[in-house]
Amino acid sequence: MAVTTDHGLTYYHPSRSSLAQLWATLKLWRRRALERDQLARLDERALHDIGLSRGAIYAELQKPFWRE
Repeated sequence: MAVTTDHGLTYYHPSRSSLAQLWATLKLWRRRALERDQLARLDERALHDIGLSRGAIYAELQKPFWRE
């Protein structure tokens, strides 16, 4: 909801749903960053166990946290 005051400034009051969506997005980004950090720490045996190569991990680590 926007409110115009006598000095011409407009204030935005976000809805609860938009704040909830923002919070969910921030949590998702944090989870991706943590998961990629964990992938970076895996040794060759662990990578073999989960069926991933070092190259696949490297490609995943190159993505920014906001990209799936």
